[in-house]
Amino acid sequence: MKNVLLIINALLVIAVAYLLYEHFKAPQKAAFFNNNNAALSTNGFKIAYFEMDSLQNQYNLLKEVRTALMAKDQEMGKELSNMENSLRNKYQDLQKNGNSLSQAEIANRQQEIMDLDKNLKNKRQMMEQEMQDESFKKLQDVKKRIEDYLKEYNRDKGYAYIFSNVPDMMYYKDTAYNITADIVKGLNEQYKQKK
Repeated sequence: MKNVLLIINALLVIAVAYLLYEHFKAPQKAAFFNNNNAALSTNGFKIAYFEMDSLQNQYNLLKEVRTALMAKDQEMGKELSNMENSLRNKYQDLQKNGNSLSQAEIANRQQEIMDLDKNLKNKRQMMEQEMQDESFKKLQDVKKRIEDYLKEYNRDKGYAYIFSNVPDMMYYKDTAYNITADIVKGLNEQYKQKK
């Protein structure tokens, strides 16, 4: 469960990659099927990008989602820790007092320990799945808000493409086309209004 932030960041990278794939898929098909050389022209072709790591660190909604997920992760961790402590205490008690117990009592306590261990494993698996589902759902909502905002943002900007710069994915970029500050400012203003 300590890897939740890593999972969140991985999901964001996947979401952005999917967004880029979906965005590029439609124009490529149109250009291919139209067989129109004008569609491939670069006259007036504008491209911009934003820094994904800056967006992750400065977009208030995303920060709140991350904080909420971390709080839930900690809460679940405490519950699992309590269950582990109970299991450990029962096991230590059996080791300590095993010599003074009858075979039937030892068998009952061993069964109780095995049941607690099974319950702990089931609970951990259930919590991890719940956390993964909630993280995915919340991050999909954030992704949707970013997509919607970029559509709105681009109405008067006229960019053909807006990329997300994910570390190790872009080899060259001219900072003149960096719109990160505009995107972060706009998303935070929009989020403040909807809050």
